[in-house]
Amino acid sequence: MLAQEITLTATQTETSALGALMTEPEAVVSDAPLYTPEAAGVLLALLLLSPKEPKEPRGK
Repeated sequence: MLAQEITLTATQTETSALGALMTEPEAVVSDAPLYTPEAAGVLLALLLLSPKEPKEPRGK
């Protein structure tokens, strides 16, 4: 079995710079939608106030 020996030639500064480039910073404030209880009431009101489906015309 062949075994290779790898020596690191990067300095500590280069290693930390590479690590900073590879990690993605997390956003401080999320853009996720927030739960608002008022929205449920508004949706219910819109559902109740929406026009009804048209009825089929009766045979002539």
